[in-house]
Amino acid sequence: MSNAPIPYWRLSSFYFFYFASLGSLVPYWSLYLKDLGFDAQAIGTLIAFLPATKIFAPYIWGWLADHTQKSLTIIRIANLLAVVAFAGVFIGDSYWWLALVMFLFSFFWNSSLPQFEATTLNHLENKIHRYSNIRLWGSLGFIFMVIGLGEFFQRYSIGWLPVVVFVLLAAIFFVSLMVPERLHAEHEEQAHIMSVVRQPVVLAFLAVCFLIVLSHGPYYTFYSIYLEDHGYSRRFIGIFWAVGVIAEVVIFLLMHRIIPVVGVRVLLLITLALTALRWLLIGFFPDNTPVLFFAQLFHAFSFGVFHAVGIMLVHQFFTGKHQGRGQALYASLSFGVGGAVGSLVSGVLWDRIDYSSLFALAALAALLAWGIVWRFMRVEIK
Repeated sequence: MSNAPIPYWRLSSFYFFYFASLGSLVPYWSLYLKDLGFDAQAIGTLIAFLPATKIFAPYIWGWLADHTQKSLTIIRIANLLAVVAFAGVFIGDSYWWLALVMFLFSFFWNSSLPQFEATTLNHLENKIHRYSNIRLWGSLGFIFMVIGLGEFFQRYSIGWLPVVVFVLLAAIFFVSLMVPERLHAEHEEQAHIMSVVRQPVVLAFLAVCFLIVLSHGPYYTFYSIYLEDHGYSRRFIGIFWAVGVIAEVVIFLLMHRIIPVVGVRVLLLITLALTALRWLLIGFFPDNTPVLFFAQLFHAFSFGVFHAVGIMLVHQFFTGKHQGRGQALYASLSFGVGGAVGSLVSGVLWDRIDYSSLFALAALAALLAWGIVWRFMRVEIK
């Protein structure tokens, strides 16, 4: 065990700018595309590129990081190429050009976070309960941007969005240059990574990750458009998004105390039940502002608890030289496959069925995940 100090602020700064860029893209990119004149199906497919490349990109770069033992170098290269690729939005705005730009950009942008998660946990060593205290700065970055841009776009054109995202991507790259490398501890005679994946509890965990992110499809793809269609201003849209992430920050601050008392399995069951309730409230009460605010508080569970527990379980399941690919696999199957399928299905169904039915389907996906946890997952953080 090393006594090296944890580079808290350098790690936190990376999360701050990374999720600030997410806070620009997730709530407002659909509105930007709508402003360009794209219909719901085109918006759904263009946004699907953001999670779709997580299906394979993190694992490719994770394999490189694990085999070269140069995780920070891989992270820096990926972030630099993401900046270069995103610059393509300033060249053209046709559907196929934006599809190419979003594919290339997201291929590099999505590759760096799983490797940085592994780097952060390596710095924390046996203090992984402190992960949520570092990761919360990502949530603060998201809140800062989502509120700030909501106010900004209330007064100025949403055409400024690509400029904002480009600046934030450049900031991510420059911050990555300041983070020191930290390799994982060696584990002797490690089994092949597939022997870990084939364990029933790991398979169940990955299925749950896929389903919970899938259930977020209508929310991440169309929530801003949904609110705007029901008469909410862009200032209010930013506030709605921020309320959810503020709740997420609070839960991150408390997770190190909650997990030992409540336990992982019970937390997951509570999280999935509240996630299903959240989608039903959003889908059936769009004109009831207090109910929508209340539903946003459940983001503390549908993302905050789920992600904090997920990162810790991946770190426990995938040890030593498998850490980079373990985090990549988690990102690929959940935010990659789950996110892409959720966006695509939402894009296809948005104009074909009523909104409440679509959010009811999202709730059903969360309840299916609840059943998997109940039946197959009996695990705790060691």
